Amino acid sequence: MKFLKLLLFVTTFIYAGFGNVKSDFMDADKAFKVTATQEGENIEAKIVIADKIHITADTLKVLVTSPENEELSVKLPKAHEHDGDMVYEKEISFKIPLKEIYDITAEDYNLSFNFLGCSDKGICYNPQSREFSFKGNPNPTSTWDKIMNALNQSNPMAIVKILIHESSFFVIFLFLIMGLLLALTPCIFPMIPILSSIIVSKQSEDEEPSAFKGFMVSLVYVLSMAITYTIVGVISGMLGADIQSAMQSPWVLTGFAVMFFALAISLFGYYEIQLPSTWQSKINSISDDAQGNGIFGTVVMGFLSAFIIGPCVAPPLAGAVIFISQTGDALLGGLALFAMSMGMGLPLLLVGAGAGKFMPRPGGWMTAVSQTFGVVMLGLSVFMLGKVISAETTMLLWSLLFMGTAFYMGVFNDSSSRKGMAKLLNLLAFIFLIYGALTFIGFLSGAKSVFNPLEKFTSTKVLSVSSTKEIAKHEAKLGYSIEKLKAEVALSKKPVVVDFRKKSCASCDELERDTFPDKAVKKELERFTFITIDVTDNTKDDQALMKYYHIWGTPNIIFFDKEHNALPEKTLSGFLNAEKFTKHLKSM
Repeated sequence: MKFLKLLLFVTTFIYAGFGNVKSDFMDADKAFKVTATQEGENIEAKIVIADKIHITADTLKVLVTSPENEELSVKLPKAHEHDGDMVYEKEISFKIPLKEIYDITAEDYNLSFNFLGCSDKGICYNPQSREFSFKGNPNPTSTWDKIMNALNQSNPMAIVKILIHESSFFVIFLFLIMGLLLALTPCIFPMIPILSSIIVSKQSEDEEPSAFKGFMVSLVYVLSMAITYTIVGVISGMLGADIQSAMQSPWVLTGFAVMFFALAISLFGYYEIQLPSTWQSKINSISDDAQGNGIFGTVVMGFLSAFIIGPCVAPPLAGAVIFISQTGDALLGGLALFAMSMGMGLPLLLVGAGAGKFMPRPGGWMTAVSQTFGVVMLGLSVFMLGKVISAETTMLLWSLLFMGTAFYMGVFNDSSSRKGMAKLLNLLAFIFLIYGALTFIGFLSGAKSVFNPLEKFTSTKVLSVSSTKEIAKHEAKLGYSIEKLKAEVALSKKPVVVDFRKKSCASCDELERDTFPDKAVKKELERFTFITIDVTDNTKDDQALMKYYHIWGTPNIIFFDKEHNALPEKTLSGFLNAEKFTKHLKSM
C-alpha cells in the first residue's frame, strides 16, 4: 500500500512539473510537412521541418508500400552533425527516379516516407509516416525490353529485382533468353572446339558419321554443363560459398590447361585417353559408344567447361545466387540457372548435330581433322594458362604454338607438287610462321598482347613514374570490416570506388592488368577515391561486409557518392573491359 501511494505521488509530481511540456510540443503534422509530386521522370519530394526540430538522417526511409513492399535506394542530401548525430533541419529536398519505382511495379502504387524526428529540447516524436498515392507506369516495359535490360546489367541487384517481382514462368523464360543471347558472345566460342574434338574422338574408322550421334554427344555435354551451373548456383546461394570464384583459382586453371594439353597430344595420335577396359565395356553397353571415354568423358568435359566460361556469365549467375540467398527459393533459382545454361548450349547442340553429319568420312581426312582440333586444344591450354602466368610468358607460349603449327603443316616442304587447297594451306602455314616470329619478337621486347605483338615498337606512349605510382594505389588490403570501410569512405571528399578481389580470382587479375591501367579509365578514376579490399581469407568480417553490401563472389565493385551514400544500383559484377568501365564511371 505504501508503494502504491509513493508511485502515485511521483506520478503526480512528474505530471505537475512537466505537464506544460505537452502544450509547448508542436503537433507532428505542423512540425513535418511532407509533399511529393510527380515531375517528368522523377518524384519531387520535400520535407519542411519546423524550427528547433530535426530528423535523424539514418531513420529517413522511402518505401513503395503497395502493391509491393520494398525500400527504395534514394540519393539524399548531405546531413550535418547535431549532438553527435547526423540530422536534417529546416528543409530536405530530393528526387526519386520513376525508373526505380517502375522496376518494382508498373501498377498504381503508394509511396511512404518514414522517419524519426526530435525537438532540440530533447523530446522525440513517435515514428512518423506519410503516404502518397500515384498512378502506375503509363508505358509499361515490354517483356523483350525487360530481357534486354537484364542482360545488359552488370549489376546483379537489378537482376534480383526482376526475379523478385516477376512470375516464375517469366523468370525462367528470361534466363533462357539470357542464355541464348550469351551464346552469341565470345563466351561460348571455347566450347565449340572442345565439343567438336569430343565428337571427332568418337568417330571410328569403320563407322559412318551420324547427325544423331553427334547430337546425343552434344546433348550429354550441354546437360552436364547446365547441371553443373545449377548445382553450383544453388549451393552458393544457400550456403553463401563462393564456389565459382574458387574454381577460377590458379590451381584449377592450371589443371584445366594440363587437361587440354593432354587431350591435344592424344588428338595428334601419340596415345589414347581411355577408361579401364572393364569400366569402358559397361559404359559402352549403356551408351552404344565404341570409342574414347564414352558418356563419362563427355560428362567430365561438360562439367569442367562450365567453369571456363564462368566469368562471362557473372552478372546473371550472381543475380540468381543473391536471389536464392535472400529468398531461400532454391527451386526457382536453380531452374533459372538451368534454363540459362541450356540457352547457352543450344548453339552447341546445333554444332554437335552438324559436326556429326558433315564430319569427313573415314579416311585420311579424319587424321587431319583430329590434328586440327589438337592445335585448337593447345590454344585453349595456353589461353587457360594465360589467366595464371605473366603476360610475357603467355606471349612466348603463343609464339611457340604458331611457329610449331607452321612446322607441323610442313611450311618448308617442297610445294611444287601441291595443288588447289593444299597451296592455300601452305600459305596459311607461312602466315602462322610469320605471326609466330613477330609474337616471339614481341615477347623479347616485353609486349603483353598477342593481338599487338609489336606494341613496344609502334606505341608512342611512355609509362611515367606518376602513372606507375597511380597503378600501385590499387594494392589490395586485408582486414576490412563494415565499420572500417564506412569510416574510410566518410573521410573521402570524392565519390568512392571499392573493388573487392581475391588472390585466386582470374577475372580480378584481368581487371587489374587490362582495365584499370587504361588511359581513359585512369583519367576518370581521378575523380574518385579508389579502395581495393582483399577478401581471400574469407574471415567473418569479410563475409559480413559482402553480405551487407549484397555482393557475391569476386570481382565486385561498389560505389559511394560524395555524401558517402552507397549506390547499390551502380554495383558491377564480373570483368568489364576498359571501354565499358569508363562509360560506367562517366555515368556517376
